[in-house]
Amino acid sequence: MKQEQIPVTVRILDKEYRVACGPQEQEGLLESARLVDRRMREMRQSGRIIGADRIAVMAALNIAHELIQLRQHQGTGGENADTGRLSVLQRRIAGALDTQRELDQKTETV
Repeated sequence: MKQEQIPVTVRILDKEYRVACGPQEQEGLLESARLVDRRMREMRQSGRIIGADRIAVMAALNIAHELIQLRQHQGTGGENADTGRLSVLQRRIAGALDTQRELDQKTETV
């Protein structure tokens, strides 16, 4: 069964757009619109690119490039990044446990 679409209005570079999406996708759509708006404003403020169409294309290319880099990083080194994050968490937990043990020992000697 197809989920009902709702109209959502987003504002990008001072222009409103109505986009249909599922209710569970609304927050993601709004967040995406904020990202696109922010990037397009950055492009416009740089003064190097003139015209909303060109600004939109350059912002889209930059966002797509970042997405591709992220995917490549996750594909080739993603496991390493996850392992690194786990190691950091393990060190933090170990440090917290050591600190707690030290506090417990001081409490016992008092």
